[in-house]
Amino acid sequence: MPFQNRVEAGRKLAAALAGYKDDKPVVLALPRGGVPVAAEVARALHAPLDLVLVRKIGVPWHAELAMGAVVDGEAPLVVRNDDIIAMAHADEAEFRSACDRELIEIDRRRQLYLGDRERVAVAGRVAIVVDDGVATGATTRAALLATRMRNPKKLVLAVPVAPTESLAEMRREADEVVCLEDYAAFGAIGYYYSDFRQISDEEVIGILAEFPVHGATDSRKPAA
Repeated sequence: MPFQNRVEAGRKLAAALAGYKDDKPVVLALPRGGVPVAAEVARALHAPLDLVLVRKIGVPWHAELAMGAVVDGEAPLVVRNDDIIAMAHADEAEFRSACDRELIEIDRRRQLYLGDRERVAVAGRVAIVVDDGVATGATTRAALLATRMRNPKKLVLAVPVAPTESLAEMRREADEVVCLEDYAAFGAIGYYYSDFRQISDEEVIGILAEFPVHGATDSRKPAA
């Protein structure tokens, strides 16, 4: 088993990212599972921590199978996985309905996790997007696309574990991909953690409270 839990994975990932410390990067976590991983990275790099509010758009009969993803913003960014949509025989109405449900959850999380919290400035900085792993890649790709729209100087994806096949696609979206473990025959992210329990809303809120923004805000409304 590569990782005991998300904290251990985050510490190992932080060690692999140590070269970015002097660049004064910003760390962006995908909630909820990516937050404790990203917290260890942000702590080690002395970096601010913020969120990318992204949600998987699941197939109607199999919520874990992503037919796309949506990211928060003034105009929410929707990424489609056309191969999965075709395989699932999902029509446009089903896709839009699923997308709308996830936008409601994004709105709930924005209000609960962030409230009136200032958002971290991304433009012109090294942005490190962190999750606890990559599965199909739909949510990760959406998070990268949304972060790219915020004009970082460099866009880095950092994850503990991922399918080898998915990493090739991620490298087309990010300037650099740091992945500690990748496997051709992957399965699910939870297979690579001894402890992969669900992270609660309260834990996310508590972790964010450890990383005040200190006024480092974007000059425009962020895409996520």
